[in-house]
Parts: sequence; structure tokens; C-alpha cells
Amino acid sequence: MCGRYTLTRHDRIVEVVPNITIPSKLHIVDRFNIAPTQSVLAVANTAQLEAELMHWGLVPFWAKDKAIGNRMINARAETLTEKPAFKMNLEKHRCLILADGFYEWRRHDDGSKTPMYIHLKDHRPFAFAGLWDVWRDEEANEKLISCTIITTEPNDLMATIHNRMPVILPHEAVLDWLDEKPRDGAEMSAWLKPFPASEMLAYPVSRRVNTPANDTPDLVQPATAQPPAPSSPPARPSRKKPPARSDDAGLFG
Repeated sequence: MCGRYTLTRHDRIVEVVPNITIPSKLHIVDRFNIAPTQSVLAVANTAQLEAELMHWGLVPFWAKDKAIGNRMINARAETLTEKPAFKMNLEKHRCLILADGFYEWRRHDDGSKTPMYIHLKDHRPFAFAGLWDVWRDEEANEKLISCTIITTEPNDLMATIHNRMPVILPHEAVLDWLDEKPRDGAEMSAWLKPFPASEMLAYPVSRRVNTPANDTPDLVQPATAQPPAPSSPPARPSRKKPPARSDDAGLFG
């Protein structure tokens, strides 16, 4: 799965989508710990090649409650054509979710987990393959544009960390993925493959990334070995107070 990612250089997204328009009304900042249910920078397959903010967690147009999006942050590539929430969107509502790295947690035999940061070796930004939809609550006059990140089987690098990985589109497929023309699942599957492991790098980072509220540049820095806590000095034996002299007994009493 993909549950956290980064976009640390939003000024470089033109490298992912040439000629993209970024509306001035969008307040975009560098992000180091993007989490589900937050607003994410995406590009939908509409006539305008324009960046926009979407809610991370797909809410299908037919959903009665938008809370369903909390369970739909990812969509498995292998079953896209089988799930009602994804099938139609695969054909008509595809999007790019812009990023330059992501986190995954490596599980150890003792049950503990180490957060790993994964990015491309040349540090260039990229696009996750995504789906989007529009949900409306007529009574509350609310409109929500939401998205999900497609995942696939891991490449050799990711297999040492997790059993899934997000689909990173190759540069030559980005504009094809945004084509407004409806496409069938078989045609799409050619792009939903693991990204080459030889072009990726992974390393452990601070456990501070576990908390979504932490969103600072240090999160993507390699974790440093923590020095052992200094051992406490041995306790000094307590001195016993000498017994009071009998002639002192009446000084204060």
C-alpha cells in the first residue's frame, strides 16, 4: 500500500507534466509527510492540463457517506476492473498524483517496524497513477473531488520492505494516462507495472514520520544511529548518621 508520501519540490512538477497550469489560487507548499484524508496535488484527465487539490481517499459519486473514502486511499491494479468504485473511473476518470518520494514501513521478526523513505536515484519528481471522482451532498451543498493511488506488486527493492508498491508512471506514459478518451482495463494494465528497482533508492528514516502532524524537511534525512543512553553512575553508599551523644540529648529539649 501507499499511506504516506512527499512532494518536497513543488516547483519542479513541470518536469512531470510539461505545460501544466498551476492556478494562482492554489496555496502550494513543500510537503514532507502527506497523509490520507489530506488535500493532495493532482492533475485530472480533463481538457485543461491543470493542477488541482483533491481529497486523498476516493469517495465514489454514488456513496451515501463520504467517510467511505477513509478506506479507499489505494486501489489494487489487479482488481480495478472488478470493483464498482474503480472500474468506471479507470475508463474515464484517471489522474496523476504528484510526488517525489514515499514512505513504507519494513516489518521485523520481533513485530517492530522501521520507516523507510523511497525515491528515485536522480531525485526527480514523478507521478503516481491515480483515479478520481466527484461526490456531492445536495442537502449540504457540498462538492468533493477525491482520488486514490493505484498500487501493484513490488519490484525487487520494494519486496524487501513491503508486499505492495504504488504505481509510478514512466515519463512517456504520463500524457497517455491523462488522455480523455475512454480506455479499457486491458489497455491500461500495460502501464500499471512495478517501476524499475534499478532507478530507485530506499533508506531508513526517523520514526517521527509515524505522526502525520510532523511535516518538516528532517523527515526525509537518513536515520542516524542513536547513541546508547549513558549508564547511570553507581549509587554511592549512604552514610549512616553517627548516633547522638548522650550529652547532646538535652540541648534542644
